[in-house]
Amino acid sequence: MGATIPRHRLFSMRNTLVRALILAVAMFAIGGIFLPPDVDVRAAILKTAASAREAMTLQTPMGRPESAGWGPDGEPGEQDVAVAGDEVQPTISNSSHVMTCGYDMERLKRWQELYGLEEIFEYTKRYVQARREDIPRKSVTRLDQDFLADAVKVVDVNKQYQAESCPEPLIAPVTMSPFPSTANASDFMFGVSTTYKRFIDPRTSSINEWTYWLTDGKGKSNGGKLVLLLLDASDDQLEDAHSKLANVGIDVDVYRSDPSLIMAVRYLDLAPKLYNHPERVNKKWLVICDDDTFFPSFNGLADRFAQYDHEKPMYIGTFSEDVNNIQRHGSQAFGGAGVFLSVPMAAIIADRFESCSSDHKIRQSDSGWGPQGDIMLRLCIYDNSEVRLTLLNDLWQLDFLGDPSGFYESGVKPLSLHHYRGGIWHVAYPWHYTKVAHACGEDCTMQRFRTADDFVIANGYSIAYYPRGIDFDLNQIEATFRPAPDDKGWNLDFMMGPQRPPLRKSGRKIAWELLEANVNEDGSVSQVYVSKRKDSRWTNGDGSPMNNRDGIIELVWLPE
Repeated sequence: MGATIPRHRLFSMRNTLVRALILAVAMFAIGGIFLPPDVDVRAAILKTAASAREAMTLQTPMGRPESAGWGPDGEPGEQDVAVAGDEVQPTISNSSHVMTCGYDMERLKRWQELYGLEEIFEYTKRYVQARREDIPRKSVTRLDQDFLADAVKVVDVNKQYQAESCPEPLIAPVTMSPFPSTANASDFMFGVSTTYKRFIDPRTSSINEWTYWLTDGKGKSNGGKLVLLLLDASDDQLEDAHSKLANVGIDVDVYRSDPSLIMAVRYLDLAPKLYNHPERVNKKWLVICDDDTFFPSFNGLADRFAQYDHEKPMYIGTFSEDVNNIQRHGSQAFGGAGVFLSVPMAAIIADRFESCSSDHKIRQSDSGWGPQGDIMLRLCIYDNSEVRLTLLNDLWQLDFLGDPSGFYESGVKPLSLHHYRGGIWHVAYPWHYTKVAHACGEDCTMQRFRTADDFVIANGYSIAYYPRGIDFDLNQIEATFRPAPDDKGWNLDFMMGPQRPPLRKSGRKIAWELLEANVNEDGSVSQVYVSKRKDSRWTNGDGSPMNNRDGIIELVWLPE
């Protein structure tokens, strides 16, 4: 067996047989005291025990191997074909939300097909009760409960199972942070330049992401303004883009960008475009960003910018995490993380745009990788004012390659994310990660919860299990990724601190990563975490897989 799940003792109160026996003994004692003398106490005890056994049977899917989990190769039994019954009633949680632990085989089949799982896989469903308290956000919050309340179950999507009763939910203390629906972005106007092809392609479209941080989640604008420039778009395409965004509640104006300008100049041109927009008079901050820039906690972002003086020229952003890129391109705001200009700062750029975009400046902005818009913007500001960059390191450019889990599992509360659409960069799904904020507030996105049995929930990103315990510093980022193109071993230390060694292929960690999340009608949030037995990261030192099956963990976060 590779990564062995901790099994509960025979006489644990979580063991349904033990609960049945204790119930029978309790009834015997009560009966001996309170039952009338003409009642057959022995018969009453036998009846009680039979009822307890019946309840016990309903709580376990028929034929489910009790030891199913990481390592054993047992197959589901013949009796698994029994049709599920409705005998088990939904459980009411402390928050009065209904908890149901039946087996929705249509949903499990959809997940199996969508995520390429084998037909027989492990499935665990766990409820988490958010408890909002007047506490600071912690990078890691220790819980005194086990993550696994019972043995891991194995399901075959071609069979049916009886419902089970739900274990008590995990209790997760979280801060009293605001919900995404309360964000007020009315001080901000955002400028993005992209192509219609990227806008419309489901793999690169930003409609869902923009809906999260530019609306209240209910079809209304949160006050933020988007100015979208599309390269070489037709009139019909401009109208289509506007309709798609307006229909989800985004306040947007869509324009055709000038195809005669090179990319770096089109990027710089966003500053005067925003400054000359008629709604600029109502804004404090004009923001240049990429179509894959994401703001996961807009309340936090707005609170941070309320601390700056918007009435004076200000240029705010962050460096690349890779010192090689700073050396190569310069000490400047890297645009994918978001570049924030006060209105007076944008006025200077708009006034000097022609000189700042001259042929000489284009050549000057070429760092060997072609002309760079970030460099042109920095030169325009530095050549025409005494303003210098104000660093805001909670913005993240994310200039790295490979497995991003070390960053997303670090407990960080980012104000921006970038480079998550794949290609040469990493793949991530921030629109899904942040849905949990609707149940527990912005601060709990990517917050970590460590359970008593050595699971760590990086909320919204992954659930990791450490079968040999956690004997390393969780406050250090795991080095799962690498800088590009030159890895000197310390490139990322400047922004991330020295990283601890990765645990892939060590037998010390196995993780399920979030691929889907949904906000339910009752306000709870369901998260689907997936792990595959053939994932080359989750192997023992000898190369054998830590798990003999694919697996799904479904977490359901209950609001208060």
